[in-house]
Amino acid sequence: MDEARATAQPFLRWAGSKRKSLNILGHYWNSQFTNYIEPFVGSASLFFHLGPTQAILSDVNTELIEAFRAVQQCPDAVFESLRPRPVHPNYYYSLRKQDPGRLPMPTRAARFIYLNRFCFNGLYRTNLKGKFNVPFSGDKTGRKPKRKQFLQCARALSGVSLHVGDFETVVREHAAEGDFVYLDPPYATRARRIFQEYDPATFTIEDLARLAKLLNDLAAKGVTFVLSYAYCPEILKMLGGWKHKKLFVQRNIAGFAGHRRVAAEMLVTNACPL
Repeated sequence: MDEARATAQPFLRWAGSKRKSLNILGHYWNSQFTNYIEPFVGSASLFFHLGPTQAILSDVNTELIEAFRAVQQCPDAVFESLRPRPVHPNYYYSLRKQDPGRLPMPTRAARFIYLNRFCFNGLYRTNLKGKFNVPFSGDKTGRKPKRKQFLQCARALSGVSLHVGDFETVVREHAAEGDFVYLDPPYATRARRIFQEYDPATFTIEDLARLAKLLNDLAAKGVTFVLSYAYCPEILKMLGGWKHKKLFVQRNIAGFAGHRRVAAEMLVTNACPL
């Protein structure tokens, strides 16, 4: 862990964030790895926790990666655009209607961060037209990030390579012997879809076969991987000979603390066991 870079807290909320599992996940990482690669970046909580000096972060969500790029390149401008925005449902829905493609990069990132901060449970979900459609949650979701937080995130992201793309494409193109890959795809099981993130075609049960082959190929190349996934029959079938660990985590997706529940997750890895 790079102590100088591992002081940043994520500037985003994210459904399924691994914030409460960071200490467990962190045991699989060491400074001897060449690159840290995360192809389902979300809020990048593990990346910010570890503070690797060389990293490749990617996602299929273009707006998400553009927000990371803006914070990386112009954190002050993002903060100044975000700071005066009122926390109010009318403002939230008017902002949600805006076309982000017409906005300059810092303003576009500030819009994304605002909607993420004050939407229901940090979800990212789009309608059939690809428009963000998560409702307003209120002002109990925490305050807007402060300038210091953006500056710390920018420092952590310095030199990081950011990509928009399919998880398999990005990993196959960039992962090499000695690298560390962390995969945390949106969870889907045949029984039900756990998080309705992105559109329904983003990551499905059918993608698990691609994921399983990718893990085998990474191991053959000398790449270390850790996969987080829901504890379900589908993931149990693809364990093969990989080391695995069952975890219990609190789901924050229900929206009301009294209805939140503990759910089982699985860590699958070819790294040394805990």
